[in-house]
Amino acid sequence: MTVDQPTQLSTHTASVERHGGRSESGALALERELHETPGVHETDVSFRTGTVQITYDESITTPDELDAVISDYGVALRADTGTDETSTRSELRLEAVFVGLTLVGMITGAAAEWFDASALLVQVGYGTAYVFGGWYGLKGSIESLRLRSVDIDLLMIVAAVGALSIGAPFEGAMLLFLFSLSNVLQHYAIGRSRRAIKSLVKMRPDTATLLRDGEEVTVPIEEVAVGDVFVVRPGDRIPLDGVVERGESTVDQSSLTGESVPVPKTPDDEVFGGTINESGSLEIAVTRQAHESAITRLIRMVEQAQSEKAPTQRLIDRLEQPYVLGVFALTVIAIAGPLAVGAEFTSTFYRAMTLLVAASPCAVVISTPAAVLSAIASGGRQGVLFKGGEHVEAAADINAVAFDKTGTLTAGETSLTDIVVRDDPPGTESVSEADLLTLAAAVQARSEHHLAQATVEEANARGAEVPDAQDFTAVAGKGVRATVDGETIHIGNRKYVETVLSDRSITGLETGLETLTTLATEGKTSVLVVRETDEGASVLGWLAFTDTARPGAAEMIAELRALGIERIVMLTGDNEQVAQHIADEVGIDEVHAELLPEQKVERVAELDERYDGVAMVGDGVNDAPALATATLGVAMGGAGTDVALETADVVLMGDDLSKVPYVLGLGRKTRRTLTINLAIAFGAIALMIGAILLRGIPLPLAVIGHEGSTVVVSLNGLRLLGFRE
Repeated sequence: MTVDQPTQLSTHTASVERHGGRSESGALALERELHETPGVHETDVSFRTGTVQITYDESITTPDELDAVISDYGVALRADTGTDETSTRSELRLEAVFVGLTLVGMITGAAAEWFDASALLVQVGYGTAYVFGGWYGLKGSIESLRLRSVDIDLLMIVAAVGALSIGAPFEGAMLLFLFSLSNVLQHYAIGRSRRAIKSLVKMRPDTATLLRDGEEVTVPIEEVAVGDVFVVRPGDRIPLDGVVERGESTVDQSSLTGESVPVPKTPDDEVFGGTINESGSLEIAVTRQAHESAITRLIRMVEQAQSEKAPTQRLIDRLEQPYVLGVFALTVIAIAGPLAVGAEFTSTFYRAMTLLVAASPCAVVISTPAAVLSAIASGGRQGVLFKGGEHVEAAADINAVAFDKTGTLTAGETSLTDIVVRDDPPGTESVSEADLLTLAAAVQARSEHHLAQATVEEANARGAEVPDAQDFTAVAGKGVRATVDGETIHIGNRKYVETVLSDRSITGLETGLETLTTLATEGKTSVLVVRETDEGASVLGWLAFTDTARPGAAEMIAELRALGIERIVMLTGDNEQVAQHIADEVGIDEVHAELLPEQKVERVAELDERYDGVAMVGDGVNDAPALATATLGVAMGGAGTDVALETADVVLMGDDLSKVPYVLGLGRKTRRTLTINLAIAFGAIALMIGAILLRGIPLPLAVIGHEGSTVVVSLNGLRLLGFRE
């Protein structure tokens, strides 16, 4: 009998040359081809941004095989998304030259006609306009036809040739001129968004200066191992993630986290690759290799974000092909119908070509990517990473926001405030305060929980000699236990005692639980320390911790209300009284405390059902399931948190709560921009078609209306690059 192996899904992002014309019909055709490849689960292709993202089963296929499918389909691969800037600009300049030659040819042909010059001059002028004006449109049409699709470029070429065939070369030349001009402006607008996004990925140096045997050696960052020590001097860009070993300086992290003020760095502080060292020299020990660093993961996600389309864009792309075929059918009817009842051919054909131009959906097709890519780029400049266009739109639908407490609404810098040995009855202390702290630190040294870290930090600060612990076990949301010097030490909250230790008789338990209640009313989180031996179990004492609300948390909550958020909720594993203390301080509507990770998921699902759109904001560790469940998962401090980067839909690269209203505000602004763009695009089409059918308008006027609306929606979308809070 064979056993099914678990599916191992990976993501491959390929960079491709721009293909086809204005539309993405060819991209959809390539998506269909890739879907038929064994092992492929999902694909997202965008020729506008030059990215192909494929989710595949690595046990069935490989990235090289997927690249071969793309190449065999007739789409050229680019070696590196970070090196095509020069070629893209050169191509844009060449397109602009072609537009200029088209204009010269159109003017020459029209002037020669006006002054009754030689027929050869007229033909050369209009011929120049048609060749250079139609070059890219014809090329795009052929490429799309090879991919078994039709697009807008084909509509324009047919209309221009149709105008020429009925003796209206000027109208055709004008159509091609304005079509190619708006194409250049469109590519410029999309290029601006792409360049703004790509500026984020130019932050990684190629080399690092290592200290080896007392000497400095410069090596490629791919050859640097964890534990190596590199040197950065004032003005240098830090090549890799690490921890400062020697030196003091300030580091400009704005390119990665969006923090506007340089951050002081001293020994034991974490630094991130791609940030800039400012005032002093630092020696830094590497904590992540090049392929695992924060900047590398950011680059990977930026590449993926460019290819992931918003729902509105996907809908438009799917409808484009049948719409274009419908326009062709409408044009044929507009010709055949009148001719069947005896209408004159030239005027009928001219009117049909005008209708074909007016009905073409150029502005509709470009309206969404122009806005969404600009929004993604704008967020990136502020240290906010949207992991795809769909999440920009999702941000517009949020009506409730749920926050984790510790590390999100609070600073996360938990400190140990109380170390109390049980004295019940008086004079019966079984350990000293120092012993209690040492035992607790030994058990919690293996835990990543913020309370455990605070205990260990306090023990280290007091110079305590912490023994090793064995058989460490953690119970999520409740507590931990381990064996120290042959004795089992339990450290946990009330739930831990009531569940894990429920079958034991524990000396001093009543006093301990009463103390936990008292400490909670003071806004402190507290745990019991219980020792278990063969003779029985007893409460040794208790530890209490405190955390404070983040500066600006209350103002951030007020901004969310001003945006129209209906409900703001706290979801935390901490006890009810401590959670309520923080909630009252910052202005939270509703508190759900003492939750396990799976219970947070349940609460998020309930909020989504009640308010039809919920954002979950957390630190990306225990909150990961809830982040994945929410309509929009927002992770704090993604520069150093692996789980945050992988789970959330939006990553705040710095620990800046003010970016939460920014995210939702940008989503709403993008939605309004999309609505306006689509209204302009469809309104222009409806107005021109109505005018053609009712009164008739000249082809040049239809061309101006058609191309003008395309330029307007492109520029309107580009305005999102300047969005601020």
